[in-house]
Amino acid sequence: MTEIPEHLLKRAQAAREKAAAESGAAAQSGDAGDSRIPAHLLERSKAAKAGGSVAVADKPSSSVVAAPLDGGVPMAAGPGGHTQRLLTVVKSGSIQDVKSEPVDKVHTWPHLLAVEFVAALACTTFLFLFSWVVNAPLLQAANFNQTPNPSKAPWYFLGLQELLTMFHPMIAGVTLPGVGLVALMFAPYLDKTVSNRPEDRKFMTGMMTMFLMFWAVLVIIGSFFRGPGFNFTFPWRDGIFFEL
Repeated sequence: MTEIPEHLLKRAQAAREKAAAESGAAAQSGDAGDSRIPAHLLERSKAAKAGGSVAVADKPSSSVVAAPLDGGVPMAAGPGGHTQRLLTVVKSGSIQDVKSEPVDKVHTWPHLLAVEFVAALACTTFLFLFSWVVNAPLLQAANFNQTPNPSKAPWYFLGLQELLTMFHPMIAGVTLPGVGLVALMFAPYLDKTVSNRPEDRKFMTGMMTMFLMFWAVLVIIGSFFRGPGFNFTFPWRDGIFFEL
């Protein structure tokens, strides 16, 4: 059986001494009406002295043990004859602690997809109105007898064209872009951080920054530092050979 703490034993001893003192004072007075002991306690004490056993169950806060028959150890008493209520021994926090930690998650539908759908509609509307108001900078019809020099791809492909000047077409056009795409696809599985805050996602932030900087440098070089024959040149000396 679990040992009762020392401070509870002292509290029970003090309560017994106080009850004994009050009972003695009531016996000396000889009048139940003048005693400070409640009437139902006096009746229960008289019934116990008469030889009966009274269960203490008239109030929710009472101890659930039988009263002593002859002033001895009560029935269902603990070690050393001490009786304690269950809610006195067990801390309320251990059985009533129902706090739940907040979960930083939302459902994909409709919370996330609804926001993405509205954003897609807004972007489509903006592009429609912008293309209606501003004319596209199209050049004249292509002449297959005269190839422009330098011949540059659109700006979003200039990074790939710049790689073709440094490596073999198989490496520049297939291997390096493929490795980059595969690394980006596996990045969420390599980073196990649960938080969505940027300061907690150092691995993902660093990886995406390196990828964007690498591609941005290639696009800038192909746009402003490549002249006739796609040779390296300085824009402040020979001009810019690039049109949006």
